[in-house]
Amino acid sequence: MKVGILKTGSPPQAALAAHGDYPAMFRRLLGEADYEWRTYAVDEGELPARPEECDAYIVTGSSAGVYDPLPWIAPAKDFLRAAKGKAKLVGICFGHQLMAEAFGGQVIKSPKGWGVGAHDYEVFSAEPWMDGAGPVRMPASHQDQVVVLPPNAEAIAGNAFAPLGAIAYRDQPAISIQLHPEFEPAYAIDLIETRRGSRYGEDQADRAIASYSGSDDRARVAGWIRNFLEG
Repeated sequence: MKVGILKTGSPPQAALAAHGDYPAMFRRLLGEADYEWRTYAVDEGELPARPEECDAYIVTGSSAGVYDPLPWIAPAKDFLRAAKGKAKLVGICFGHQLMAEAFGGQVIKSPKGWGVGAHDYEVFSAEPWMDGAGPVRMPASHQDQVVVLPPNAEAIAGNAFAPLGAIAYRDQPAISIQLHPEFEPAYAIDLIETRRGSRYGEDQADRAIASYSGSDDRARVAGWIRNFLEG
């Protein structure tokens, strides 16, 4: 199976050497040898020539906002619309937001502020590619949020902070989630440290780091994504 990674951002330079880039994180999460991987540097203007180049695409996280006046964002949305029904789509964090905007939803910079640290999502709808409807706990790192669902889409997981935290599209094979299954806790902590005192204060950073002392459901959600890709 050919899986394209639409890279829309990069980790901070200080964390890159230790943890790799976002495509590397997804390959580790889902299985380096289990798929035929290809990366497209969308944030540098690279897109597939046609949707059929891959069987599925994963849209990564980014420090950008979908509403930012960056030259690559509109073409990325155009590509997602062109890929509708021709390839499976999976969006993570910024990818979750980009897909929502591309297909008719709305994303804003949330007045709730930053969601950071390990967050728990309730599962509203047990999808066929899931292993049940139990809650999931994974890294969060976002201020932007999807606030209006696209047509023919359903919120399938979320919490009080991010009610539209995961979306399933009913008119195409596409899913997305605001949380970060690809973030290993060590990277999530390093990311918090690079943003301490700038994007969020000391107390919030300390609480977020402390939230990573327990277990998470990254492996479980990786299984969901694999089931979706292969189903």
